[in-house]
Amino acid sequence: MRRVTLFVNGSARNGKVVAVYGTLSDLLSVASNKLGIKATSVYNGKGGLIDDIALIRDDDVLFVCEGEPFIDPQSDGRAQEELTGSHTDWLTLNVGGRYFTTTRSTLVNKEPDSMLAHMFKDKDAWGNKQDPRGAFLIDRSPEYFEPILNYLRHGQLIVNDGINLLGGYSRGVLEEARFFGIDSLIEHLEVAIKNSQPAEDHSPISRKEFVRFLLATPTKSELRCQGLNFSGADLSRLDLRYINFKMANLSRCNLAHANLCCANLERADLSGSVLDSANLQGVKMLCSNAEGASLKGCNFEDPSGLKANLEGANLKGVDMEGSQMTGINLRVATLKNAKLKNCNLRGATLAGTDLENCDLSGCDLQEANLRGSNVKGAIFEEMLTPLHMSQSVR
Repeated sequence: MRRVTLFVNGSARNGKVVAVYGTLSDLLSVASNKLGIKATSVYNGKGGLIDDIALIRDDDVLFVCEGEPFIDPQSDGRAQEELTGSHTDWLTLNVGGRYFTTTRSTLVNKEPDSMLAHMFKDKDAWGNKQDPRGAFLIDRSPEYFEPILNYLRHGQLIVNDGINLLGGYSRGVLEEARFFGIDSLIEHLEVAIKNSQPAEDHSPISRKEFVRFLLATPTKSELRCQGLNFSGADLSRLDLRYINFKMANLSRCNLAHANLCCANLERADLSGSVLDSANLQGVKMLCSNAEGASLKGCNFEDPSGLKANLEGANLKGVDMEGSQMTGINLRVATLKNAKLKNCNLRGATLAGTDLENCDLSGCDLQEANLRGSNVKGAIFEEMLTPLHMSQSVR
């Protein structure tokens, strides 16, 4: 068994003694783990590239790099830099602990007004800090810096396979491009991100789609449909108990015979909808808009005592004939021109309600609170129980 001492390229400190076995790829893998770098090649002490593991002898001293040229640990990197050309010399960047080797011209020429160009156009103009290996330190994310460096090299945005540029990754690259002032790349990324956004879809949800949602939701889980568009959908005879339809668009929907027990329809748009014979026990319809809707034969009465709340709802012109509404809260609701024939309104709260031109014939209004309500033009024929003055006086 052979053993060698491994150093990071350009450094003669913090070496690691490892055993040599298998192939050259196995040695690079061990070097990556031991030295904490992404090893791609190995050099001997004289800068010779080792491409065959058979060339390695026992107790050799080797230098591992991440793709950059060999750096003699005995030499002064800065002095070497001064001997080379001003805009074509090679330099190494240490970005967040990861090394990148490039030329000064790559960093300067394509985006001359960028931060990188100002940092490396004139040597030592920014007083750039260097690590012990002579690499220039940049405290940024190497993951997002790599495509920026490739862009400066090729003029194209190049990323690794398997990375979705139009996801969150592109936003990270965009922020780095903004930080370094790479204006042309910023524009390219902003356009790509904008084009990747899905078009806003305001089309109504169909019965088929909604039934799929219902089947995928456990019976004990609350289904949130707040603000969704169901306009014109056929939701008849569905079990919609406890669903949150707050501020949803349910206009012109068919909800006949649907079970909406304890559903939240606060501020929902139910205008023109059909809810005939629907179960509305304990429903919350505060400030909802049900103008022109049909609610014939609905059941608002909950045997457990939970009262339906339609306070402040717009119920102009609704047809609620024959509905069971014991204890219902219709305080300050608008029921102008509504049809309430033969409804059970025992103990209902109708205080401040607009009942102008309502047809209340045949209703049971025993103990109903009509204080402050507007009953101008209302029809009270064939009442099941007498309407006492105390019920309507303020």
